[in-house]
Amino acid sequence: MATTNQRNKNMTRPTKSAGARKKRQNDHKKRLIALGMDEAVVATMNPKEIRTKLKHPAKVAKECAAKDA
Repeated sequence: MATTNQRNKNMTRPTKSAGARKKRQNDHKKRLIALGMDEAVVATMNPKEIRTKLKHPAKVAKECAAKDA
């Protein structure tokens, strides 16, 4: 007979790796910088704040353009 772990696919799925997460976070930072945010400001933000900003990229670009003008 099969055990619980063999039947439950959620328990046998591969876990996310730390390296992949770090790469994803770096990509998010690069996207914010490309939108016009200051690199020093992005460096001080935590990952949750970065993800929240990237949900509305047009709004971020507009804020950055207003600061520069």
